[in-house]
Amino acid sequence: MNTKKLIAAVLFIGFCLVSQAQTTNNKKNNNEQDNLAKEYFSQIMGVAIKATTNTKLYQFVYDWLGTPYRLGGDSKKGIDCSKFSLAVYENVFNTTIGYNSRNQYANVTPVNRKDLQPGDLVFFKIRSKSITHVGVYLGDDKFAHASSSKGVMVSSLKEPYWNRYYYNGGRPKPEVSETMTADASSYKEENNK
Repeated sequence: MNTKKLIAAVLFIGFCLVSQAQTTNNKKNNNEQDNLAKEYFSQIMGVAIKATTNTKLYQFVYDWLGTPYRLGGDSKKGIDCSKFSLAVYENVFNTTIGYNSRNQYANVTPVNRKDLQPGDLVFFKIRSKSITHVGVYLGDDKFAHASSSKGVMVSSLKEPYWNRYYYNGGRPKPEVSETMTADASSYKEENNK
């Protein structure tokens, strides 16, 4: 009887060790893949690796790069700046932030430029007294946005044009909830293949 218990105990311990080793290997592989993704997005978007903390954010932006600009658009066929930032927030952060740049600004807590974090919104007043443009901050003074001339792209807040018209940064308030949503079906369809 003691021999059977001893064999069962040894088998159980062996099973636990094998299971733990597999879990450790899976975590190691996931960390390696995440690090490779961070390095890749860092190079593509010009953001330091240490700033690429949210791989899902960078993957989403990457998937939309080059999408043409279309005023009022909300799909891969064409999108405007506020619908792009709305789509980022809905798909990356599971949060709805408002349907236009002024409405989005009303739903954020202002953040100083030096305190911006990846995922914060950046707002611009371009030749206007009111907010006319919005983007999503990526880190290292870079932000993703839907430019009226080049579509979805990554730009630098240090560029003279964006520096000149920069108004403020903002972080969505926790209680923000809007009913307007962006059509991200094309994103979901393309990535579920």
